[in-house]
Amino acid sequence: MSRINRSTGLAPLRFAALALVVAPALLLGACKDEAAKAAGGEPVRPVKVVKVAAGNTTRAISYSGVVHARVEAPLSFRVGGKIVDRFVDIGQRVEAGARIASLDPADLKLALRSTEASVTAADARRSVAQDALARAKTLFEKGFATKAQLDSATLELDQANAAYDSAVSARNQAKNQEAYTELLADGPGIITDVRSDRGQVVAAGTPVVVLARDGEREVAVAVPEQDVRHFAKDEVVEVAFWAEPGLTVAGKVREIAGSADANSRTFAIRVAIPADPRVRLGMTASVIAEVPVAAAGPAVPLTALAEQGGQPIVWVVDRGTETVSARKVRVATTTADGVRIGEGLAPGDIVVTAGTQFLSEGKKVRVPEKIAETASLER
Repeated sequence: MSRINRSTGLAPLRFAALALVVAPALLLGACKDEAAKAAGGEPVRPVKVVKVAAGNTTRAISYSGVVHARVEAPLSFRVGGKIVDRFVDIGQRVEAGARIASLDPADLKLALRSTEASVTAADARRSVAQDALARAKTLFEKGFATKAQLDSATLELDQANAAYDSAVSARNQAKNQEAYTELLADGPGIITDVRSDRGQVVAAGTPVVVLARDGEREVAVAVPEQDVRHFAKDEVVEVAFWAEPGLTVAGKVREIAGSADANSRTFAIRVAIPADPRVRLGMTASVIAEVPVAAAGPAVPLTALAEQGGQPIVWVVDRGTETVSARKVRVATTTADGVRIGEGLAPGDIVVTAGTQFLSEGKKVRVPEKIAETASLER
């Protein structure tokens, strides 16, 4: 009995201690409820908001390319033969008329001698025909030759003259071909590639080197079909260079391919750029253009969207009364960062982006003093 009495005697003390702990909490909660009711019957909730900025009407697109010379063509011999020497290397600068390579001229020299011999023979035949015609005319005047004999002598001379002219043309052609054994630069520039070397037998027209002519520079880029419509001939675009971060020049679209590449399905575009000593052939460049946005309008984070009656809405804050109201909007596009609003919002509106599930029409909210503007969504 004594043990039971001692146990039951502790119970009142425990309940008294618990009451001392719970009572202040109840009083504090009652005070908060009274304060909330005094302010309007409901607690004033803090919300996260953004200020709507004007939507961008354009976006930037960028494509990488390589700096080229506007005139860049392979140089080749106009006759075939064996290359006996090459005088230039990749990266070497040459002037107009500089020797690039040479062929073995032995066969062409023999051909030239043969044509020169033909010219000598044709000239001799022409001299004989001229003498024969002179005799025929004398005999015809004295009545010792017929008209047919005179006409035959005249025809022989005409044929001899034609043969002589043909031999002279063949000799001149052989001279030109012998001169073609020396490959010369047709203008100042830089050797960008070597495709044939000493000891190689090449046909006429086989590329030996590639010469990038001095003068205009341009950037060649490949643009996919969905963006090629944004480029127009003579349009000004921005060109930046990976190796020169601080260098940006204004380029002009010079050429747009009329059809897509069969393999990549992209369109080749060449952008002319002004001369600059810092821009070198082969440098990586980026062509940047401003293109219209398909759906222009202010952008808000995705968390700002709510739904009411099956329609998308956002909660807009009235700074004068610090209350919110629902506003119907039309979503134009969505991106990974948010949504672009087509209708319903204007620049300067303050939109709730967090805590929308606790809001109702006319509810009072607490807005932070510093309000960030909506981010620009250009994707």
